[in-house]
Amino acid sequence: MPTLTERLPGRPLTSSPQRAATVALTALAPASWGTTYVVTTELLPPGHPLFAGLMRALPAGLLALAITRVLPRGDWWWKTAVLGALNIGGLPLLFVAAERLPGGVAATLGAAQPLLVAGLAVAVLHDRPTPWRLAWGVVGVLGVGLVVLGPSARLDAVGVLAGLGHTAAMAGGVVLTKRWGRPAGVGPLTLAGWQLTVGGLLVLPLTFAIEGAPPPIDAGAVGGYLWLGSMGGLIAYTLWFRGIAQLPVGASAPLVLLSPLVATGIGIALGESLSAPQTLGFVLALTALLAAQLDGGRIRCRQVR
Repeated sequence: MPTLTERLPGRPLTSSPQRAATVALTALAPASWGTTYVVTTELLPPGHPLFAGLMRALPAGLLALAITRVLPRGDWWWKTAVLGALNIGGLPLLFVAAERLPGGVAATLGAAQPLLVAGLAVAVLHDRPTPWRLAWGVVGVLGVGLVVLGPSARLDAVGVLAGLGHTAAMAGGVVLTKRWGRPAGVGPLTLAGWQLTVGGLLVLPLTFAIEGAPPPIDAGAVGGYLWLGSMGGLIAYTLWFRGIAQLPVGASAPLVLLSPLVATGIGIALGESLSAPQTLGFVLALTALLAAQLDGGRIRCRQVR
């Protein structure tokens, strides 16, 4: 039996400060993913989305394996393959979307992930989303749409399909990660390393078959790949899998709204300005993100008492 200071992987958090700290650490993952758009367009060589996905996943995964020196056992071999394909193997789709669509359009497609997670959670986890969180999920998508979509937003069919494909894969990965948890004695760094390695190995042959030799890499691209592989890869996924295990799926999924909000913040820092509708959308998306961390049912019960 675990003591009061020990907690099994995936056991819900009961302390409010502890939960707040977990939410904050988990939020660092989608916040770092919000830098993908500017890094891809400003630092990486164009036309090589598969290579970008490979560099984000495989080196980070191999590093994690070297650190932890733990391999999957039993049925976790096939579970790791499935999770790696969903969570990591779809990364090239994200870079395709980032290259073929304005960052705002790609971000809006990603903002639909909480709604997809809610639907999959019903089928896989038998966890019906509360009306509170479902409503705020819709508000979040609308808010992000107001922030990043405008009259000049162009739509590219391949880019849209790629963005939706990545969003659906990540949603499936979130739900299955929550369902399967982690093997006993395996930490989030190990789980992230397994999946990053599997995802990278899946992308490796496709990269050379479709894109051929790696592109010329300058100093800026080296910095971009290092950032995507470290903060956007190993660190982010370690924090993300840790958070998924400890938070309700309805609370962790809306954190992905931080990705387009961070991308927007970077644009502001680079000299862009927000119109009144964009400012309203930013406030709505941020409010939806925070409100989804609350349980509407519990709030109503407290008010009745």
